[in-house]
Amino acid sequence: MHIRKGDTVIVISGNDKGARGRVLRVFADKGTAIVEGVNMRKKHMRPNPAKGIQGGVVAQESPIRVCKLLPVDPETGKPTRVGHKFLVGPDGKKRKVRIARRSGAELDR
Repeated sequence: MHIRKGDTVIVISGNDKGARGRVLRVFADKGTAIVEGVNMRKKHMRPNPAKGIQGGVVAQESPIRVCKLLPVDPETGKPTRVGHKFLVGPDGKKRKVRIARRSGAELDR
């Protein structure tokens, strides 16, 4: 999967095309992700005083297909495809990192 929790992504198709947000959760088995402020839906909530829920109509994010999302290149700020590269750390161990195809910058923190 080319998207991970915490990534900043851009929506490339659909009603929210061009929207930018942070990935809150990824459902790998379904191929979807929840992105902050994207694909907002209205949900009617029943009041529940025990949980502190006031009730009424609440807007919340719903899952969006991962194929409609592209990560943001950290250098250019534009959407980019994802590549993979092996880097050797100071201890001599190899680690696989995600890179931005547009600029070659590392996407992993």
